[in-house]
Amino acid sequence: MKSRRPAVCNVIHSGNIVVWNLGRVACDTLLRRFLGPLATAFLLLASAGRGAERAAMPPPIADSASEPVRYVGKEQTDKRFYDGALRHAVGVHKFQALRANRTCPPEGGAAGWTYNHQPYLAYWRDRFYLQYLSTPREEHVPPGRTLLMISTNGHHWSNPHVMFPEYALPEIKTADGYLPAGTSAVMHQRMGFYTAPNGRLLTLAFYSYTFDPLYGPNRGQGLGRVVREIRFDNTFGSIYFIRYNRHAGWNETNTSYPFYKTSNDAGFVEACDALLEDKLMTLQWWEEDRAADGFFTIKLEKGVEPKAFCFTHRPDGAVLGVWKAHYALSPDGGNSWTPFGKAPSLMPCGAKTWVQRTEDGRYALVYNHSLTRNNRFPLVVMTSDDCRDFADMLCLHGEVPPMRFSGIFKNLGPQYVRGIEEGNGNPPGLHLWNTYSMNKEDIWVSRTRVPVTGTVTAPVRDNFNDVTSSQDLEWWNLYQPQWAPINVLEDPHQPGNKCLELRDEDPYDYALAERAFPESAQVKIEFRVLAVQVGHGVLEVEIQDHSGHRPLKLRLEDKWLAQDQMTRWVRPIPVSKSEWLTVELVINCTAATYDLALNGKVIGRELKFAEKVETVERVVFRTGPWRGDVRAIFVEGEHATLGYTSEDRGGADQRVPLSVYLIDDLKSSVAERQ
Repeated sequence: MKSRRPAVCNVIHSGNIVVWNLGRVACDTLLRRFLGPLATAFLLLASAGRGAERAAMPPPIADSASEPVRYVGKEQTDKRFYDGALRHAVGVHKFQALRANRTCPPEGGAAGWTYNHQPYLAYWRDRFYLQYLSTPREEHVPPGRTLLMISTNGHHWSNPHVMFPEYALPEIKTADGYLPAGTSAVMHQRMGFYTAPNGRLLTLAFYSYTFDPLYGPNRGQGLGRVVREIRFDNTFGSIYFIRYNRHAGWNETNTSYPFYKTSNDAGFVEACDALLEDKLMTLQWWEEDRAADGFFTIKLEKGVEPKAFCFTHRPDGAVLGVWKAHYALSPDGGNSWTPFGKAPSLMPCGAKTWVQRTEDGRYALVYNHSLTRNNRFPLVVMTSDDCRDFADMLCLHGEVPPMRFSGIFKNLGPQYVRGIEEGNGNPPGLHLWNTYSMNKEDIWVSRTRVPVTGTVTAPVRDNFNDVTSSQDLEWWNLYQPQWAPINVLEDPHQPGNKCLELRDEDPYDYALAERAFPESAQVKIEFRVLAVQVGHGVLEVEIQDHSGHRPLKLRLEDKWLAQDQMTRWVRPIPVSKSEWLTVELVINCTAATYDLALNGKVIGRELKFAEKVETVERVVFRTGPWRGDVRAIFVEGEHATLGYTSEDRGGADQRVPLSVYLIDDLKSSVAERQ
């Protein structure tokens, strides 16, 4: 069992011996960084071969520079719902890597820091690395620090380790304000990791300061960028500055860490030198740096502040650069750029946008598509063949739990999404990996099945006997808070039989397992369910259409099964405690009715839908009530100071009585028209 309060040290132990294998982790990285554009073109052609039937060339740079990215699909989000009432991407596993806790902090210390944000992800030598920044309560209020977590599978994560600790500033006097000596710095960085051509893994951060929360740390006034090596045995090198904000007056004489060139480790210095020469990776630094010394290759335009850069290579070898709300193309690997173009079909909201090439040779763009241009939900994914025209908007993450801790500038929703930057590793399997913060207090990681799709064609036949863990459930959508995990385990009543387990002891969240089936107006759904233990969380089962309408809802407690029948009140059905219950639903969307049978006995025929739908396509198992509707004050964007619309929620740091439910033998089939 992991200790809740590990000692702060220079190593994170996993308890396992790992045999390192570079595999695909760094092959494309090293080729690109050693051989440059020629290697890039070769790798693009090779990867396109895996998805050649989908590959397409974008318009020439001259024809697409004014609008480098377009959304050409028809789907749009509905601002009344956290998931946008979109069809859900199929096969998305969402893991809560960090659950903020003020009284029992996983990072150690007397009090937990509850503002956690801006995560980054890398994969190196068979492990995932996750970096994020943190403050005690709120944004841009010191002290600040940056932490690291490690995982072997992207699902279970180590406790956080402080990589870049609190930093005491010297006295600062400027025309904008005054800070006495000893004031703590805050951190702000748009880059987390770099895998060097010599195989070294670097992690980076940026120390800055603010006079007040409205005075951002990313205005060019900060001290500079710091770097530290992550070694293969999960020990860490010393902290150095890799680039000072010399134009702001910071240098070797007035900062607390040495310059990287003073290191005695030639390999570390070589890795830092390579990073400084990489114009694509270092373009992520512009926002905090803003030096006019020729280091950055973009040409700034009046009124334009390109923030939070990410990039990918198009099929023609050109680089697509994406910032929060700006877009540009580079024909030469980032050495020069077209003027910033527009993307009026996208609807960013001040959060980050992520774009990358996926394992099938296509492209994915992930961001908050916000009709209000303010609310940071839902997190959507759209796909493209040519890296210019994106379509098929799907919800990647639409769950938004309540904010547990107040704090200034804390937005609701999954936000500031990042993936694994080109060159920073390629995990095994056909998946899209992303990380983001939730409500600026928890850190999440998602794994999406590739090819990205929102529908399935094969009937469901899931008995879980052919899988070893929940990670093998490629066609399921799993939402897993740390205190509400989902597992595959042995049936307690039938040795040798496996089933799906949903646990829940979270006071403000739940476990959710969703399975898509072929869209149909008439369908039969069968499954077995067992209430092992009913505590705080009560199991709800819903059949939904593509927009999330819920015509049919069941609720299972330890002795009763409740159901919806339009506006009529229905007497709960008594069920045996701690025994498997076989449920059969025959659904007729044309008639807006369903039949219900329990353990082979018909309980009701032609029961009325709670709401009318034309078709249905997914079944949802959830250990808590539905919460998909957006509160009225958020529909048009939060009107009060962000994070101050509510107080800290009571009991957020304590587990509640445990609920445990088992699911098995889920089937879907075509139902005869009634």
